[in-house]
Amino acid sequence: MTFKKISVLGDGGWGTTLAILLHKKGYPVLLWSAFEAYAKVLDKTRRNPNFLKGVNIPDDIRITSDISEALDTSLLVVATPSEYLRGVLNRSVRYYDQGVPVLSVVKGIEDSTLCRMSEVISDVLRPRSVAVLSGPTIAYEVASGVPTTAVVSSKNSSFMLSLQELFTTTNFRVYTNRDIVGVELGGSLKNVIAIACGISDGLGFGTNTKAAIVSRGLAEMGRLGVSLGADSETFAGISGLGDLVTTCFNSLSRNHYVGEKIGRGLSLKETVSHMKMVAEGVPTAKAAYKLAKKQKVETPIINEIHSVLFKNKSPLAAVKHLMMREMKPE
Repeated sequence: MTFKKISVLGDGGWGTTLAILLHKKGYPVLLWSAFEAYAKVLDKTRRNPNFLKGVNIPDDIRITSDISEALDTSLLVVATPSEYLRGVLNRSVRYYDQGVPVLSVVKGIEDSTLCRMSEVISDVLRPRSVAVLSGPTIAYEVASGVPTTAVVSSKNSSFMLSLQELFTTTNFRVYTNRDIVGVELGGSLKNVIAIACGISDGLGFGTNTKAAIVSRGLAEMGRLGVSLGADSETFAGISGLGDLVTTCFNSLSRNHYVGEKIGRGLSLKETVSHMKMVAEGVPTAKAAYKLAKKQKVETPIINEIHSVLFKNKSPLAAVKHLMMREMKPE
């Protein structure tokens, strides 16, 4: 496949970063913002102060809030927060040509339907080809040229291989994986575990605790993923363990930040009120909890994070409950 025009829906840090990456490779790129006023700020200043500070946006990247203009493309890269994805797609569908392939870089699970993001895209747009890109990709690091890896997945092998070639650079290595369920769930569920690690740090716990959360959290991710049709090996790869480690240990992680503030005594409402960027782990915790119940899969860490976020359970009480569960083999 060849891509003469590429549109990125979403002016967050990741969407902006990918627009810049593709521009540097010589592709005509359009970046869409949901808000007209902010699109004008981006266009005038060539900076993204809310979501990607300190990074210049090349002049040749077209910036608009006109959804019809954004849908006039040969590749649609969807980078809107999961909570708003269906709404954005519903605005887009009247302008969308089903022959245009779609790439989702959104990490999350829709709470109302428990659908993965590619499923939401397929439900609304019904594209002939859809793919996902996921992995340990802190936007600022990628924008700064830090060596990074990611995984692209699609049922359409030709589209998947085209995307691998499209995004790969000397600093951004892309692998392929046919397990679209596992790739998406890995990138989504790890955000819930990152909140747990943030809470651990906020409580003043050490490396031992975080290692336990990461290893047991990965086990939960794998169990839930396999119950939904994923390959267990995917969770040991870049979009599983790789993304999990990055999100749990990096100070730039929004989900870790949320957990750390809660561990220090702030409420969820107080924490998110000071954030301009979306912490996907918060809505995903609600959806993951429902999914686990539906699939009858044991997910103790996800359950406790759900209770802390949405049922006002104290972090220390959650820790005690996890530590004093029935003793069992690993």
